[in-house]
Amino acid sequence: MDSPLKASLNLDWINQFAQLGETFYTRLRPTPLPGIHWVSCNHELARSIGLAEGWDKRPGVLEAMSGSALIEGSEPLASVYSGHQFGHWAGQLGDGRAIYLGEAQTPIGKFEFQLKGAGVTPYSRSGDGRAVLRSSIREYLCSEAMHALGIPTTRALCLTGSDGLVYREDVERAAVVTRIAPSFIRFGHFEHFAATGDQNSLRQLADFVITQYSELLTDPREFDLISDHDLLNQIKQNPYALMLYRTVLKTAKLIAHWQSVGFCHGVMNTDNMSILGLTLDYGPFQFMDAYDPHHICNHSDSQGRYAFDQQPNVAYWNLYCLGQALLPLIEDKELTIKCLDFFKTAYPRFREHSQLRKLGLSNQDLQGTQEAQDLISQIEQVMVLQNVDFTIFWRSLSNTLGSKKNGLQLVESIITKPLAQSTLQNCFELFNSILVTRNLNLSEVSRKMLLVNPKYVLRNHLGEQAIQSAKGGDFSQIQILLKILSSPFNEHPEYQSYAELPPEWASSISISCSS
Repeated sequence: MDSPLKASLNLDWINQFAQLGETFYTRLRPTPLPGIHWVSCNHELARSIGLAEGWDKRPGVLEAMSGSALIEGSEPLASVYSGHQFGHWAGQLGDGRAIYLGEAQTPIGKFEFQLKGAGVTPYSRSGDGRAVLRSSIREYLCSEAMHALGIPTTRALCLTGSDGLVYREDVERAAVVTRIAPSFIRFGHFEHFAATGDQNSLRQLADFVITQYSELLTDPREFDLISDHDLLNQIKQNPYALMLYRTVLKTAKLIAHWQSVGFCHGVMNTDNMSILGLTLDYGPFQFMDAYDPHHICNHSDSQGRYAFDQQPNVAYWNLYCLGQALLPLIEDKELTIKCLDFFKTAYPRFREHSQLRKLGLSNQDLQGTQEAQDLISQIEQVMVLQNVDFTIFWRSLSNTLGSKKNGLQLVESIITKPLAQSTLQNCFELFNSILVTRNLNLSEVSRKMLLVNPKYVLRNHLGEQAIQSAKGGDFSQIQILLKILSSPFNEHPEYQSYAELPPEWASSISISCSS
């Protein structure tokens, strides 16, 4: 029975995914929650997608964002997909706790709207279809933090809470995140139809992505990696190979972005990988504190499959799963492998470019040179030798270089081990040599570094403090974090404590798949 309450957001709903047909989804309504209330609204995002001031105060909007009412023009459904989880085929999965509301045209493009935590679906696999307040706060804040860092991601429009109880390790309050993205289509959507042998649906889905998202997949310099003209023509003439190739590049660039800010995803299953190269599904993620290339952020990951330094390898493995799923459409195994293997070329280039940007040198003719490789390698050695705080190190280095003082003295508070200090001195000497030979201004280089090396990231202990306050009904920490994480390169002197080293208790925070 339809709810008598309907809300309007005055959006131009087009709902193109819903037009694919019910092979791809199940139509259903969200399940209402008791005792609903606002936790936070992302008014900056709301303005950018054309929602008028006071949108959150309109009749029925709170209810609609909590799953208790419908939005006029929406078509709620849950999509089906499959996937590999921790390297093993998991079979059919699907939107187990997320319900697609529809797709709308906005001033900044087309976006799908989705309620995460909206109740049981046919794909919940005996789960309750709910999200807890704890994990919802983490996703709400981190998706906006990643966007502000310039990293492709889903985004969060609002967060609602409830008096409803859900059972995880403990009894917790339920919550719903309204998240948006150009598309939530995953590698697992293609794996599903390949595994079931439904080639017609596989082709229909691929054609849909090619038609609807070609502009988002395309990059102006995407063919720079291909020197073989015959291969280039083969890829261009095969629309499914071209789609795969473009997803390979988008994924390679995404992972390079992650590594550049010390972001650990924690659960890179194929059903958590976006066909558009977006950061998708924030679960046991972490921005690293002390730098450890082998860091495992997910306490459920006993084998370290998704450790920080394994993320590029896992992305490549996941792309192979996608390539295998698309092979019936590409119809050329050798071409498929060649498309996939461009990851081996693309990722190192994107990674080096991101490192040079962090050093304020991305506009120079350094990429691919021995100088660049030596400088990046020495910086990495310093970080490993000192086990230095990732974010503080890069931000301090950015400030140090623009100070015109002895750089080693300015960072000696964080680089204290003799071997790390010695290696850092070598870095400064090589860096100065690069500046001199290319006639670069040190202050300008520092300015560029400060624009890409954030002062603020969503550290686990900051998220935990906001979560604990929210459990007591105080949502102010969420608003403060949303503010500073939305402009992470600014100084925000009134919030200096949010940029300092984590307390000792932060290392005991356990983040698992239930997070």
